[in-house]
Amino acid sequence: ARIRRRWRTGTLTVGVIGEKVDLTYPYEYLGAGAQTLKDLAEGRHSFAETLKAAQKPLVIVGTGAAARRDGAAILALAARIALDVGKGDGADAFNLLHTAASRVAGLDLGFVPKDGKLLDAAALDVVYLLGADEIPAEKLGKAFVIYQGSHGDAGASRADVVLPGSAYTEKSGTYVNLEGRAQQTGKAAFAPGEAREDWAILRALSAKLGKTLPYDTLSALRAEMYKAAPGLAALEAVTPAAKSGLEGLAKAAQGSLDAEPFRSPVADFYLTNPIARASAIMAELSALKKNMKQGTTGTHG
Repeated sequence: ARIRRRWRTGTLTVGVIGEKVDLTYPYEYLGAGAQTLKDLAEGRHSFAETLKAAQKPLVIVGTGAAARRDGAAILALAARIALDVGKGDGADAFNLLHTAASRVAGLDLGFVPKDGKLLDAAALDVVYLLGADEIPAEKLGKAFVIYQGSHGDAGASRADVVLPGSAYTEKSGTYVNLEGRAQQTGKAAFAPGEAREDWAILRALSAKLGKTLPYDTLSALRAEMYKAAPGLAALEAVTPAAKSGLEGLAKAAQGSLDAEPFRSPVADFYLTNPIARASAIMAELSALKKNMKQGTTGTHG
């Protein structure tokens, strides 16, 4: 939506590497995959001159490209392009577009795989899913699964125990958007039944385990949170990324590039999250879109 709004000013040129899709605004199609990105990084593609001539160039990498086997190499190439064409220090030209809510906040808090490797969930005795709905439940094996959340999606369906957490409308929370802006929301309604705010569930559980967390109120929790992650206290502000981080990414070991074209990780735009999947209206829109692709029509009440 922001790109389209910028395009409507009449002074934006967009180049796309990946699938040919309707973005609701015109673009120059550069190629299908990683080799095109490499050509662009090495100045062999004609669009390289367009980027260098831009007053405020942006390089946006989607999760579908970054999450591939050769994702590290793709990110390195994109970082090189941003450093080459950026008019500031280069870091302002590099962007990674995430698909999961609050993933940026998780990265800020250091929630990353240990030693760069994901745990084998099937080898664990207990798995605690904190609002984790976007998971391949079959990979949890025989683990005892505890689900804490509000939407009852894939995580809750696989769980042995469900701890009902408040929905986002039923709690005062801190969120970080994809730009890195910390934002706060207020409670709009009280949670039904036995549901509790997430922090209260974790605080009660910590006492049962003999590892009592040092806060009893939301304000006390936020005070501890701001000590651990000061950026979360700077509401609506974006902390500029250090150029050194982008330089390190550009110099990272790249490895080989896959010949497979880039694919979008979004299989169905209308059913991308548990809230949407629980909506009858979104299900109808999904069916309408599918029928349009198949060239068929139907009656929907």
